[in-house]
Amino acid sequence: MLDQLLLLVKEHAGEAIINNPAIPNEKNEAAISETAGGIFEVLKGQLSEGNAGALTGLFKNTGENNPIVGQISSVVQQQLVTKFNVSSPQAAQMVQQMIPIVMQRLVKKTNDPNDNSFNMDGILSSLGGGKADDLLNSVKGLFGK
Repeated sequence: MLDQLLLLVKEHAGEAIINNPAIPNEKNEAAISETAGGIFEVLKGQLSEGNAGALTGLFKNTGENNPIVGQISSVVQQQLVTKFNVSSPQAAQMVQQMIPIVMQRLVKKTNDPNDNSFNMDGILSSLGGGKADDLLNSVKGLFGK
């Protein structure tokens, strides 16, 4: 899942990272990787904390009011500030340009039966380290599957 997430972030990192003078070109790949890693770690944290309902809510609504998207934005912003020495306002702007779009695309791809790049089984298995069978079944129940 992390590889697919990395590709998804890369697809939508244009103005936020790649064409942004705050991130030197030689650090673009590292910034993209940190962004994907931040998303993955927050989602994994939600699963490990037993927040299956919150994860399910994410895949039903990725609006800016979603607390997981807010947490992802905060984590990624902090990573950009500390690891790439950009100002907090610059990092906030990068996050605003990228995270909502990436999360919307992740949800759309996950819910699209014709797109097998992401699916709930794979996401939960990846986030749960392959130990998510019981959780997977309960989350599928929340989706009515």
